[in-house]
Amino acid sequence: MSWMLRTVILLGVLTGLLMAIGGLIGGTAGMLVALIVAGFMNFISYWFSDKIVLSMYGAREIPYEEAPWLHEMVEELATRAKMPKPPIYLVPMEQPNAFATGRGPGHAAVAVTRGILEILDREELKGVLAHELAHIKNRDVLVATIAATIAGAIGFLANMAQWALFFGGFNRDEEEEGSGFAEIVGALVMIIIVPIIATIIQLAISRAREYLADETGAKICGCPVALARALKKIEEYVTKIPAQVNPGTAHLFIENPLKGSGLLELLSTHPPTEKRIERLCQLARKMGQECII
Repeated sequence: MSWMLRTVILLGVLTGLLMAIGGLIGGTAGMLVALIVAGFMNFISYWFSDKIVLSMYGAREIPYEEAPWLHEMVEELATRAKMPKPPIYLVPMEQPNAFATGRGPGHAAVAVTRGILEILDREELKGVLAHELAHIKNRDVLVATIAATIAGAIGFLANMAQWALFFGGFNRDEEEEGSGFAEIVGALVMIIIVPIIATIIQLAISRAREYLADETGAKICGCPVALARALKKIEEYVTKIPAQVNPGTAHLFIENPLKGSGLLELLSTHPPTEKRIERLCQLARKMGQECII
């Protein structure tokens, strides 16, 4: 199953959960209100994502004169990806990492940390930059925004249900006491379980997009092994060098910057690095390349 198809299926399941909890708790009107509220909040984040995230991490744009080799590298990769060259930003962070942000090709930016420029060789850095361009090309910020909107609407409806239960909104007449009790139990299950499932699916979508960006990026740079080597190096340093990162933006980075926090794999925004490397090695062999990490 392709990662694109898997994303579509997961988004479909997420939408199904929204319809289920909306039908039980808020009805069509409640579901619509929840979508509007969540959509507005995430639309602002989506439209201004590049400015918000870059400002959050104190990133500055790197002029061509400062690093012509880096601009030429991104220009070459963007040409291969058949997309406009995005501006390049430097994040004053010792932890080696990188991320892409923006609405899509033509409205995006690529950011690299100071640490990543110090530990990777040119081929490895090219693999990382190709991965980030792949996120832009695949419009992953849009996909993440859609998932966040649906998950946010589910959370909004769950909160509505909590207040409804608190104020007796699910009470029924005595003759309907049995059905009223069943409805309350069902609502409680929805309130507790569905938001958790929605969060897990949202994280699964994030992991699927990482796999897809690895695959697309490896094809753009033409060397899956270089990206695999880069991921291995970055993971080693990420666990040693902590970074002050907003958890809400952790999914943007090529490697989870909070990896050392002991979070369960199920609740991680990124797939295990060893599995990503394994898939890249499989792709390298299909391309007739040796995979020596």
